[in-house]
Amino acid sequence: MPGENLQRDQDSLLRRVWGSVFKGPIVPVDDRQRRRTVLDFLILHIHPPTVPVSTIRYTHTWGLGGMSLVLFLVLALTGILLMFVYRPVPMEAYSSILTLQREVMFGSFVRSIHHWSANFLIIVALLHLLRVYFTGGFHRERQFNWIIGLSLLLLVVLANFTGYLLAWDQLAYWATTIMTSMLAYIPVAGLWLQRTIRGGTGIGAATLTNFFTLHTTIFPVLFVIFMPWHFWRVRKAGGVVLPRQEGEAPSDKPDRANTIPSLVTKELAVALVLLAFVLVFSVLFHAPLDQMANPGMSPNPARAPWYFMGIQELLLHFHPLFAVLFIPITAVLFLVSIPYLKYGDDPGVWFISEKGRRMAVVSATVAFVVTPALVLLDEFFIDLPALMPGLPTEISNGLIPYLLVLGGLTGYYLLLKNKYEASKAEAVQSVFVFLFVSFVVLTIVGVWFRGEGMKLVWPL
Repeated sequence: MPGENLQRDQDSLLRRVWGSVFKGPIVPVDDRQRRRTVLDFLILHIHPPTVPVSTIRYTHTWGLGGMSLVLFLVLALTGILLMFVYRPVPMEAYSSILTLQREVMFGSFVRSIHHWSANFLIIVALLHLLRVYFTGGFHRERQFNWIIGLSLLLLVVLANFTGYLLAWDQLAYWATTIMTSMLAYIPVAGLWLQRTIRGGTGIGAATLTNFFTLHTTIFPVLFVIFMPWHFWRVRKAGGVVLPRQEGEAPSDKPDRANTIPSLVTKELAVALVLLAFVLVFSVLFHAPLDQMANPGMSPNPARAPWYFMGIQELLLHFHPLFAVLFIPITAVLFLVSIPYLKYGDDPGVWFISEKGRRMAVVSATVAFVVTPALVLLDEFFIDLPALMPGLPTEISNGLIPYLLVLGGLTGYYLLLKNKYEASKAEAVQSVFVFLFVSFVVLTIVGVWFRGEGMKLVWPL
């Protein structure tokens, strides 16, 4: 069989290298062949010797997992270079950034690469999560790896947030002030958690030290632990989920190709295109740097980083206890529970089925219309605390709208399930799409449609 011959060739190659490099009898190989084979051996530590041909098409995975790894390596390299100049002390942090940009050769370029790579990593990691979900790559033996992937996405966001403060400019200082202030609304442990992260009651030297340590030490160590674990779980599950069409039975013995060069050359091509894009983007757009942080003068509006603007937008519509705690916890529990809901496994088919695709389009359209409509209603027409003056705001502007949203989502789920005679998987996917598009809309509103005093404005 061709697949068995490929496997036997790879195994023979590895045995030869193992014996010549590490132990056993010396095998006469030249240096060039030795280096090439050792490199192959390292690559095959991550990948299996052969992979199904159907899984290496660009349009199946879009190379998003590999792109995340490339961006992480770029961030690690540029971060090390930046540490040679950066000084994590409030009175020197901002001036060290100026020195980096004005006096160090290619310093501004390196900082721009680091900045944009960090932002691109959030987008690429999120798209990778969506690709896994919409191709059903979270069933059975892949269930726990979904949880690891969610943890990695959270690490990416937190690493970005801790790095955001290090520039010590107005944008970073007040964004950190806003985000850490939200912690105070968490019952019982909120103030303690806020003081622990800040290193005191306010944003100062201790905060910068904490964020610098988290950004340059703790989070990189966690990445080094979780990323290989994530890759190993993918390999243990037999690689990425096999693509197939609706109604097509899963193939027990798909056609296979050598990992080297069939898969590796495509991964290398994706990596080179990504690197070229990041480099060109960093040349055209410099990393932003506002004036030095001034604790006595807040910008108007004071904004969170763009990846937290959805939560900041929720604060304008819900009581902080629900915007900061209950709604995010509900969303996280929903995401964590997705692989463990009891519905039929149907991995490899994009959006589960043709019906699932139609329902996803409907949900995206509904969310794109309903979410801004609710924002406008709450902004200009509805004031729940004024309508219920005798109730605490935790109830009138927190519990009641929260229950209304949960009730609306439950009703929407049942409506779709009955209207389309949909399976549980298709209906859950529709709710997932609705929530995701709604959060994207809230983020867009917060970033581009909020002006002074966080009032709605037309961006142009």
